[in-house]
Amino acid sequence: MIEVNGLRKEYGEFVAVDRLSFNVEKGEIFGIVGPNGAGKTTTLKMLSCLVHPTAGSIQIKDIDISVNPVGVKSIIGFLPEESPLYESMYVEDYLLFFSELYDVEKHVARKRINSLLKDLSLNAACKRIGDFSKGMRRKVAIARSLINDPELLIYDEPGSGLDPMTSRFITEYIRSLKKNGKTIIFSAHNLYQMEKLCDRILIIKDGRQVILGSSAEIRKNHSKILYRLEFIVDDHADLCIEGVKRLQDRFVLVTADMGTVNEITGRVVRKRGRIIEMRTMEPALEEVFLGLMGVDLTSTDG
Repeated sequence: MIEVNGLRKEYGEFVAVDRLSFNVEKGEIFGIVGPNGAGKTTTLKMLSCLVHPTAGSIQIKDIDISVNPVGVKSIIGFLPEESPLYESMYVEDYLLFFSELYDVEKHVARKRINSLLKDLSLNAACKRIGDFSKGMRRKVAIARSLINDPELLIYDEPGSGLDPMTSRFITEYIRSLKKNGKTIIFSAHNLYQMEKLCDRILIIKDGRQVILGSSAEIRKNHSKILYRLEFIVDDHADLCIEGVKRLQDRFVLVTADMGTVNEITGRVVRKRGRIIEMRTMEPALEEVFLGLMGVDLTSTDG
């Protein structure tokens, strides 16, 4: 559905996005992850026809956005990270206003608004947007992004700053949108959420691609299985090796080297110590991400 080739965006001498190339399939949930300033929002805005690329191309449904941006915008629903709303307006009037901008017939719009409010658990009867909490306003913004029944949804941090229950609700709602045939691209700092939702994930840093694949592929190709050994021993004179840490009355070893695990286990047994637990630790996407960003995880006490 989407083909991106050599995408680049410059602001003066600063390069926000540098030679990104990827594709997004119809019906896919595609995540974009990166540290602050990595170029995520700029990429999403270029995909939404809100920012013009300095170089490269974007095709959505075989339409070059530089040639026909209006045609592309008609099939996109965009949710920015910060979505200012007309807080003095009643919710239904606000959504009707945007439906008119998209030339949605009024009777179709009213039916769609009723359905969206129900799906999003929004009781909007005679309520102004400014009367809502942040989470409820975020739901209004999501309803606005769907008012034209777009094929493609581009969401920037849809759960940003929300309480866990509202964030979980929005996560499940995004999952339901995929079941209804929507293609979704979104960014989020919550990597647990990304891992559960996304079919594929693009990790970027300094505007450039670091890795692209499913969460399983990323873990397989860019992480090591860690081993955690927990034990008790009285004589620990020769156990002060790298990776062994003391936690109150016991010791913990976290390492990627099974040979070290076997060596320490043998020493503990010979000293008549006791092995409390030995288990493998498969890194979550967040741990892999931190590793790709240069953070050493083998020193953890957990």
